[in-house]
Amino acid sequence: MRSVVFEKYGVPEQVLKVGQRDRPVPGAGQALVRMSLSPIHNHDLMTVAGLYGVKPPLPWVGGTEAVGVVEALGEGVSNLKVGQRVAGGASQTWADYYLVEAARVVPVPDGVSDETACQLVSMPLSAKMIIADLGIQKGQWMVQNAGNGAVGKLVARFAAEQGIHVVSLVRRDETVAELAALGMNTVVSTANEDWQERVKALTGGADIVRGLDSLGGDGPEQLFSVMADGSELVNFGAMTGRPLRITPASLLFRQMKVRGFWGMKPNLPAADIGRMLGELVTLAARGELDLPVDGVFDLEQIAEAVKASDEPGRKGKVVLRG
Repeated sequence: MRSVVFEKYGVPEQVLKVGQRDRPVPGAGQALVRMSLSPIHNHDLMTVAGLYGVKPPLPWVGGTEAVGVVEALGEGVSNLKVGQRVAGGASQTWADYYLVEAARVVPVPDGVSDETACQLVSMPLSAKMIIADLGIQKGQWMVQNAGNGAVGKLVARFAAEQGIHVVSLVRRDETVAELAALGMNTVVSTANEDWQERVKALTGGADIVRGLDSLGGDGPEQLFSVMADGSELVNFGAMTGRPLRITPASLLFRQMKVRGFWGMKPNLPAADIGRMLGELVTLAARGELDLPVDGVFDLEQIAEAVKASDEPGRKGKVVLRG
């Protein structure tokens, strides 16, 4: 079978190659899945570059999420059937076939497209897990940057459904109107000098007790400037590529708390995560969760796919087709 393999860490479009490998055989509790679509996530490319929190043994096949059709079942698997379409987190999914832990995937209803099903985990599930991890209560306020990103939009949506108020920061004035058209009405552009005052006006002066930083660099201090003393900031990413800059004054005099969130090691019970994934499948089946795709590439086109994934202004994920 074909697989997208990297034999050394480096620039993804240079080190990722298509090669032939033996089709894997499912062990106990596993299923073999024929891949239909598998997205290219930022953390996938960071893994290839050797910059992620996990460094798999080389050579390694890329990809951590997909939708596909069950081809064979390992011993003891009773929750899946051959021929069934399934989605969820996995490993080495950039291949014609991949293995999954049967307990980690869910059947996909007929009404859900492959495009949406292949990306239910990394963004929507992360958004739900982040909200739970923040421990924020109904009626309280939080603030996030990168509010126009895929996760930012989903955090705002899922939090609102729980009665949690979210201020979303963006870096361009035009983005405020774009998000307003999607129903996001508590968005502030930091391009304006008085943006902190606009945040205060939106909240009515209420304390903002949590912050979600996806930028790194000066992102945390920017969020601190509108958060209440003693509140907590959770870092989810570093889109700027720069280390977090946090002043001693924020930690010492304002007693701000800082920690990270990593979807691979969530501080949540497995049962809760399974429930959240089931909720997402239900939303998708109702037509209430549509995750767009911006480009579909064959495995053989991995270099072009990686370049497309890095293009600014994309309207959705770039995905690989098995």
